[in-house]
Amino acid sequence: MQLVTVVGARPQFIKAAPVGRALRALPGVREVLVHTGQHYDDTMSAVFFRELDLPPPDYHLGIGSGSHAAQTGAMLPALEVVLLAEQPAGVIIYGDTNSTLAAALVAAKLGLPVAHVEAGLRSYNRTMPEEINRVVADSLAALLFCPSPISAANLAREGITAGVAVVGDVMYDAVLAAAARSAGRDTLLRLGLQPGGYLLATVHRAGNTDDPARLGAIVAALNALTEPVVFPVHPRTAKALAALGHPLAAHIQPIAPQGYLDMIALERGARLILTDSGGVQKEAYWLAVPCVTLREETEWVETVAHGWNRLVGTDPAAIQTAVATFHPTGTPPPVFGDGHAAEQIAAVLAEAWGKL
Repeated sequence: MQLVTVVGARPQFIKAAPVGRALRALPGVREVLVHTGQHYDDTMSAVFFRELDLPPPDYHLGIGSGSHAAQTGAMLPALEVVLLAEQPAGVIIYGDTNSTLAAALVAAKLGLPVAHVEAGLRSYNRTMPEEINRVVADSLAALLFCPSPISAANLAREGITAGVAVVGDVMYDAVLAAAARSAGRDTLLRLGLQPGGYLLATVHRAGNTDDPARLGAIVAALNALTEPVVFPVHPRTAKALAALGHPLAAHIQPIAPQGYLDMIALERGARLILTDSGGVQKEAYWLAVPCVTLREETEWVETVAHGWNRLVGTDPAAIQTAVATFHPTGTPPPVFGDGHAAEQIAAVLAEAWGKL
């Protein structure tokens, strides 16, 4: 059985790694890995292939950045050439990026079945490009792998019940594998940090970076904090900050985007995390680190319901209050599976598509 996996962005590399290992462990399965090039520099792409033991992509499309329309449009003919050449039994897509949308569209037009890993997520905010990508991908998928019962219930409300399987979150598989490997790294020492002695901030969502008022409010809130803040700066955010012209206060330490193992080490060592990233929200939950989310909604409602994530938007006063008062205790309940989602996904794919 030959399968094509399409990835293009940092979160997808993390998700694809455990599934790829599980597929390679099955006899008679060949995975063709396609990298669209949506994320393309070393800190956002190559380092993840090295650290996650992902094999080099069989195809690198080199699409690069651009507007949503330009980027997705460039991916469509390039992916069509690959899928026509490979004629796979099916196509595996991950998450909610433009690479996910493009692969789902091309595969569906060619009559190839699609498996969507991380299906059923909903923020119910259609101004988010990611939300559009999720909805379209789920509507075209033949197999929908949900990280939790809530995501399966979201699909059921939309009339999607066939091919749905609740398998857990493959990012949890990845975190469990990375936590031990990151324990011995000198990440904190190299940055002059002490465990529990700093806050970690990440900002990359277009809704925050592309809106000067929202980005300015986040910067004002971070500048008003009294604790050290470590701030890995996404390339999109770096451009937006330069255009904004608001300097960061001295207690904020901007650093380059980090590889996966260093980022896990930084997350685990933080007293609290401020983020607009869905993946970081989950990693904070699994690492039992309080998370303050710089959005008004989240797809990962379980993290809020169980008391480890607080939604504050970009209001500086709300951010400062949350940082000062949010102190969850105990252990986050295991609502995203048992760390073996990848094996379950591989088994379902082999059963469903093994004879195609």
